[in-house]
Amino acid sequence: MAKSMTSPIKQRDGSYAIVLEKALASPEELKKIAEVMEAFGVKIIKFTESQRMVIVGIDPERIEEFCEKAGVKVAPATGKGVRSIKFCPGKALCMMGLQDTIAMAERLMKFEGMELPDKMKIAVSGCPNSCTEPAVRDIGLMGEKDGFTIYVGGSAGRKPRIGKVLAEGLNMDEAEEIVEKIIEFYKNNAKKGQRLGEFIEEIGWDEFEVCVLG
Repeated sequence: MAKSMTSPIKQRDGSYAIVLEKALASPEELKKIAEVMEAFGVKIIKFTESQRMVIVGIDPERIEEFCEKAGVKVAPATGKGVRSIKFCPGKALCMMGLQDTIAMAERLMKFEGMELPDKMKIAVSGCPNSCTEPAVRDIGLMGEKDGFTIYVGGSAGRKPRIGKVLAEGLNMDEAEEIVEKIIEFYKNNAKKGQRLGEFIEEIGWDEFEVCVLG
């Protein structure tokens, strides 16, 4: 059986961790989560590169109970599919932000957990400083003065690859629509175990661009 994208992640010491769907929280919500953690004997929270909370040291048999009491959900963290959207504070909070990354990321969260031929990482940055590194994600949205620029086919890891610009000057509706088209085309045509950048390389940029943008 394939491992679920929301399965607990085994740690080196034999304990388990879960990534929470929540990326933004109020002090009251954090207090509630902390209280439930104490009740469950969990002592550590760490934060992922996608700004998600990771609860470390939880009994995998009690995850559903923990989430119900803490008022949280488990986010996709492993497996072949769309991982948690990585985003910076954008213009809502950052002095350098040019676009509303929080609103953009919230729109893209509907894709999280979608099963695909291989893992897909999506990042949204509010300005060209690229704190979320959109150019090395499968799909990256970079905020510019005139809207979002979409990069595709990037990756980090063992075989770094810089993504290529697919479209520029997009509003949120346009960016969301193109991201959906990219994901659907990749889902329906890529080989199992083939990352987006490898898929584009195989079929050629011109073919990919025509199929996605028309």
